[in-house]
Amino acid sequence: MRIGELAQRAGTSARTLRYYESHGLVRPGRSANGYRVYDEAELRVVHEIRALLAVGFGLDDIRPFVACLRAGNSSGDVCPDSVAVLRRKLAEVDDYLDRLGAVRRQLHDQLARAIAHREETCLRTRRRD
Repeated sequence: MRIGELAQRAGTSARTLRYYESHGLVRPGRSANGYRVYDEAELRVVHEIRALLAVGFGLDDIRPFVACLRAGNSSGDVCPDSVAVLRRKLAEVDDYLDRLGAVRRQLHDQLARAIAHREETCLRTRRRD
């Protein structure tokens, strides 16, 4: 299939496919007239790339998943290098969640102090009246 068909079937643009190609993730063949030609395996690769990008992986993180698919595996996440990336990414997400939890607790405490201060101020004002 040509680049336009692959783009349509993958739900992306030809420009995006060329971008993936420039990063070595997508591998087109070439027809006699020089057009990019893709086989069905590349559609699967593009779906994998897009799914991983959608959950926050960078292009360098995606390489092992693509290599795993190209090695003939049914999924891009079954190879040791892919599992290592998944573990690292999960650790990053856990760390981020921990930091967000700390920020949430800080904001909650700050809000509670602000509300208590406001209520205290209102009570003092009422007592004066």
